Amino acid sequence: MSVSSPASDVARNDAPHRQVSRDALRGSPAARAWADWKETRRLWRLGVRLGWLDIRLRYRGSALGPFWLTITSALMVASMGVLYSKLFHMQLASYLPFLSLSLTLWSVGFSSLIQESCTCFLDAEDMVRSVRLPFLLYAVRVVVRNAIVFAHNIVVPLGVFALYHLWPGMDALLAIPALVLWGLDGFAACMLFGSLCARFRDVAPIIGALLQIVFYVTPVIWMPQQLGRRAAYLLYNPFYPLLEIVREPLLGHVPSLQIWGIALATSVVFWLIAVRSFIRVRSRLVFWI
Repeated sequence: MSVSSPASDVARNDAPHRQVSRDALRGSPAARAWADWKETRRLWRLGVRLGWLDIRLRYRGSALGPFWLTITSALMVASMGVLYSKLFHMQLASYLPFLSLSLTLWSVGFSSLIQESCTCFLDAEDMVRSVRLPFLLYAVRVVVRNAIVFAHNIVVPLGVFALYHLWPGMDALLAIPALVLWGLDGFAACMLFGSLCARFRDVAPIIGALLQIVFYVTPVIWMPQQLGRRAAYLLYNPFYPLLEIVREPLLGHVPSLQIWGIALATSVVFWLIAVRSFIRVRSRLVFWI
């Protein structure tokens, strides 16, 4: 006959409590959000296909497809370039490359991506209610869709560069990590704004209105040098460093370490807020959509 020791009795008594703790942890909001992320990593190819399918369906039956956006951007850049170069008393050869690149980066990299992130989950209402997929997969879908549109629109500034025989050189490679950072920030925007707008439907138009204001206070159609010594105040605009880390390399300049530091710090803070928000509301998203 075996005799149980006090230690084994304590272990047996504690086993149910340990099991309950593991089950509670597995069902915690953070654990469910982490499971959502792991499932998204496993299905990332599906997110890419969904983003590509969105583009195909959006321009189904069109002869030029998304290149209509390219033509529209080219006409806007040409008209604004001629007008604003006169208003700002600047040479068209130096202003038009800056304007074409800035408008392309802003319209797709900021404005379009942020506004579509607001409806990231709302636009997927039918899929959310019919197919069990991780919520973050829809964020991948939005980022991929905007990346495809960006690839079409970047043709405009490249054409302007070719027109004026401009070549940024090897410095342009510095834009690659910056674009990766933009993609990560777009993913975080879907987590934060997508969740927020799913709960409060008035937030999306508010963000759209704020973006219009930010557009004019950010050097997109005007150059930072036009502010003179007051250009230092632009560092308080979080959109400015993020824009500069992509724009400067493509214009043949190297962004300063200060610009990169502020851009990275802004992204880290934004990610922390987005992750915290998504963890708190993920379990309720399906009821808000």
